[in-house]
Amino acid sequence: MRTVLQRVTEASVRWDGGESVIGPGYCLLVGVADSDQERDADYLADKILKLRVFSDEAGKFNLSATQVKAAFLVISQFTLFADARGQNRPSFLHAARPEHSQPLLERFIARLRDSGLQVETGSFGAQMAVQLVNDGPVTIVLSTDPWEPRIG
Repeated sequence: MRTVLQRVTEASVRWDGGESVIGPGYCLLVGVADSDQERDADYLADKILKLRVFSDEAGKFNLSATQVKAAFLVISQFTLFADARGQNRPSFLHAARPEHSQPLLERFIARLRDSGLQVETGSFGAQMAVQLVNDGPVTIVLSTDPWEPRIG
């Protein structure tokens, strides 16, 4: 699994027939690979809950999402598994099919919700419009698989 984690002061996602909005917390774009398993969803959720990228009173990254009562906006993003090496049209061969990815994404979301923090979501498989105010800016890419992001 991969996520682009953005610390935000606010974020929202809209789709035909729906909208989700959060205040301070994380906007998470989450992709699932064809090889991912339940342990990947659990590990990634736990890592995000414990990740210390909120500032303490001295301005240092010392506080986790649970310590600051952060909100989460989780958006499914299969394009995180785009492979554009050697071509101009990306391939998505390693992105999981919906029947595999949706249950793992739901497990990831449930694990975040078990923390007691606010968790909002987009609509799986829908065309969505995301808006956010990146705080910092802080943007971190996390992956449970070996990943070579270079394109050359």
